[in-house]
Order: sequence, then C-alpha cells, then structure tokens
Amino acid sequence: MVRPVRPWWGMVLGLGIGMGHPPAPALTPYTVVDELGQSRYQVHPQMVFREHPLPSGRVTFAPQELLIVLINTRRYFREQAAQDAVIQRPGLLGAWGIQVADVTRTLDFMIDVLLHDLTHAQPLRLQNPDFIRTHFRAWRWQAYHPQHGTSPQVRLTKYAVFRQRGMRRPQGAYVHALYSINDAWAAEEFYKKYTKQEVLAGAYAPGRPDALKVTPLAYVTREGLEEALLQGTILLEFPDRSTSYFNVDRNNGIPFVRGVHPWDQQRYWYFREVDAIRGYGNEIGNKIPIRPGVTFAGDVWNVGLGRMVFVEQAPGQWLLGTIADTGGAFAANLGQLDYLAGIFPSRREFLAYNRRLPEYTQAYILMKK
Repeated sequence: MVRPVRPWWGMVLGLGIGMGHPPAPALTPYTVVDELGQSRYQVHPQMVFREHPLPSGRVTFAPQELLIVLINTRRYFREQAAQDAVIQRPGLLGAWGIQVADVTRTLDFMIDVLLHDLTHAQPLRLQNPDFIRTHFRAWRWQAYHPQHGTSPQVRLTKYAVFRQRGMRRPQGAYVHALYSINDAWAAEEFYKKYTKQEVLAGAYAPGRPDALKVTPLAYVTREGLEEALLQGTILLEFPDRSTSYFNVDRNNGIPFVRGVHPWDQQRYWYFREVDAIRGYGNEIGNKIPIRPGVTFAGDVWNVGLGRMVFVEQAPGQWLLGTIADTGGAFAANLGQLDYLAGIFPSRREFLAYNRRLPEYTQAYILMKK
C-alpha cells in the first residue's frame, strides 16, 4: 500500500548524504528479529534509514519532561548494560556506522544542553533549528513492511494512561482482576500455560490449582482491563479517593497477533503496582519512568532504545522525543511509532486529542555528530 507523501516546506537543516561522517557500506542485508530474538525477515538497511537533511520548521517539546525521560533512559543504559542484551544491539543504524556508544553520547549531550539552558533560564537550544543543524545528523525513516515494501511515512499511533475507577474487592461490574505473580512462584513460569481467555474464564478462581500463585491487586471492568492490557499502564482511583498506577510486568509468552481484535487475543499480561508510568525494561523493577508528550514506543530490537525521534505533527511543526517504551505490537515492526499522549479520563477525550496529530508522518532519527 502506497501512502500519500506530505510536501516538504522551506529550507532544509542538517547535512546531506555523504557529508559529515562517511556512511558505512549498507549493502549487507540486516536480519530483523522479534522480541524473542528469533529471525523474522531480512531488509537492506538503506530501504529503512538514509541520512538526509531535515525540513525546516518549529521544534516543540516540554523541556522538563524530556529531560526527565532522557535522564531515566540514560540511567537504564548505564545500569543494565550487562543484563540486557537488547540495548546493546546497534540495530539497523549499525549499517551506517552508528553504535550504541553514539546513542548514549547523544543522550548525554542533550541532557547537558537541557540542564544548562533550564538552569540558566535561557532559550532552549534544542528548539533552535540552527543548533540542530550544527550538532546533529539525521536519518530519514521510511516505513518498511516485508509484504508491502517501503512507504515514505511512518504510522503514528497514540497510546495513553487512562484514569479509571477501580475496586480493591470484586463488586458489581468490577470483577476482572489485575493479577500480580507472587515472587515465590515466578521461577516456575506456571503463568505461561494459561491464555488470556483461560484467565478470564477463571483460571485463578479460588480453589483452582494455581490460585495461590497470583495476587489480585485490584478489580476493574472488562473495558478497564482491556485498556490496561492495551496501553500497558492504568491509573486507578478507588472509592476512598486514593490512586495507584499499575504497569504490565510479564506476559504468558504468547505473541500479540496483528489483525486480531484486542479482546480476542491470547496474550495476557500480569501487573505490578508502580509509582509512575513505566516504559521499557527487562524487569518490572528497572522499567524506565516515562512522561507523556516526549516518549515514543517503538521497535527497540531493531530501531533501538534511546533513539531520538523527530516527527512532524503538523506542516512545519516538529515533535522531539525518544524511544523509551515498546510492546508486542512493535516486534519486528519497522513502520510504526506509538506516541504517549497523556493521562485521560476516558477514551472519548483521548480520541479528541488524537485528532490533532497525523496518522502518518515524516520521521527522523537524530544522532550527535
């Protein structure tokens, strides 16, 4: 399917192909892997990423929110380098000579610049097109699908945290538990033998063989459960007006199947109560705290964690953020980004907000020169 191409506006920023650092040879096909590290297909890297000048325009982001996510993402690289092999993959940009050290150097530079500008209450240099032109290289991202080939625009989906009512005990329509796996039983991986539909049908009901191996953290409606599973995080408000975040922890090992309605999926997630919205991490205890407006979920296995993303939100207007989250829908997915839009009281408000943003967009990856 060929998607419409947006026009390019005005003058361009950045350096063209062949200028700056010479690109590495990009003729060797790259093997795209899924979330389990299994090979899915091959693609020539230049079909997905090419160094290219940036169109001009206004760059916007919430500076303090971006700074927090950059610091948290950089900390993850520093603390989990030996434990998480995924973040050590250079991914597709490795064909162009970009390594993980370039990614962390980019994060370090942006953190230093933002800290300085915010501390000294001066204009934000990362919102200055001339500064971006001087200090960053850009790779234009062409969406790629093994069945449909390339498209000049990346699909931009949106996700959110929904603020919903919850119960500590089952009551009325609030009968669907957010289950947590008890630590004493986690190593047995008993939870991998149950599909989502089996859990919904009562796999952990009192008296069942594995009922004592999980703990119901809270109870929600079926709609609330589906939103929590789809978005990865939910903010529950209880009758006593207390609130808590609940974030996905680990799943049953069944892949998310594209094209199947979310309610009919067999993949199922277990939760933990957390103190913030959490993004990528190989364990619940180290998942990256993320913020709306500056966070994207994407294919961390092949595009990479911590890659700085530059996307067009409207003609001549660009968003700056970073890939600090992922999900099953992004396994071997080279054509999509998911934008963390915010915290919303309902899907209606969420959808109204989404109408401000495009469904398909030009996208770039930025790297420090």
